[in-house]
Amino acid sequence: MTHAVEGSSRAGRATRRDALRAMAAWPVAIIAFTVASCGTRSRSTDARVVLYSSADDEILRSVVERFEKSAGCEVAVVTDTEATKTTGLVQRLRDEQPSPRADVWWSSEPLGTVKLAREGVLGSMDEASIPAGWPTSLVGLDRAWVGFAQRARVIAFSTKRVAHGERPARLHDLIDARWKGRLGLARPQFGTTRTQMAALLSESGEHALRAWLHGLKSNEVRLYDGNASVVRAIAQGEIDVGLTDSDDAWSAKRNGWAVESIFEARDESPSDSLGPELRLRSNGPLLMPNTVSLVRGGPNPAGGRKLVEFLLSPEIERALALSDSRNIPVDSTVAAEFEALRVPAAWAPDWARVAEAGGEALRICGEVLG
Repeated sequence: MTHAVEGSSRAGRATRRDALRAMAAWPVAIIAFTVASCGTRSRSTDARVVLYSSADDEILRSVVERFEKSAGCEVAVVTDTEATKTTGLVQRLRDEQPSPRADVWWSSEPLGTVKLAREGVLGSMDEASIPAGWPTSLVGLDRAWVGFAQRARVIAFSTKRVAHGERPARLHDLIDARWKGRLGLARPQFGTTRTQMAALLSESGEHALRAWLHGLKSNEVRLYDGNASVVRAIAQGEIDVGLTDSDDAWSAKRNGWAVESIFEARDESPSDSLGPELRLRSNGPLLMPNTVSLVRGGPNPAGGRKLVEFLLSPEIERALALSDSRNIPVDSTVAAEFEALRVPAAWAPDWARVAEAGGEALRICGEVLG
């Protein structure tokens, strides 16, 4: 039996805005996993939990199947495409705010979640749903979101074409002329690249971000449809260096590709040849959590709470650390079990500030990179 989240219908002539929203919804994919319905209720659409998520499909399937078995609940999952991951679902949640269809929002990065919380799309979680000792930096205002299962931004490179001594250690190393025609990144309109650009703007300011982006453009940076495509391009020889996420770097290792990655080194001093006002300061590797939230007014709040608590459990932090994504646990007890995943001198920014910078960062990237 397969469930789908149907599009809403409206009598009468469709408006231009309706048409645009419908087109925006085309790339959205729907996955459904079905076992017994929650509790003793009969199986029905309003007994299930509806989860919107930008997490990778393989990870989603594993986690949802675990939840269904342990909670006896049916879950319908709505996902998005790799190229527009997160962005399309964030807009869908906004559009559905007057009549929410989702119960839980699980995002693979925090930027869109913080914005949805500010717009009132997300509800407040019970304190009891958040594990004791959870870092306050990963709990949103009014407990509208909680971060878990983190990834890091990394600099990936070809082990065949980049000598050990020439590996770039910082983002501002990438504007060196020796990388001309040799580097790439995912399009900054979407996903974790967009989040990284917003974080850089919030920390270093507009002049520094613009100078760095112009340097990338001068070096003929190539833009790809996702972080996985960046890693694949390095393996295939299209580029030699690129920005990606730690889970995609792990994927390259599993595939046996000649691709390695390093965490960005932290600057000890803000001075360099560009001058402090144009310096894109390196704060170390940017650590980005998954986020989970209850959708305000969702059709199944009780089932939604069960799913939220399950996602924040040690069981799932451990499972995601062991998964192909090799997510970095937030739970300190679980993190101690995975020393190989520890990120030295990690950068955990103020996500409220990063969200404020998101629109401006997008505009700057569009002006400079096109």
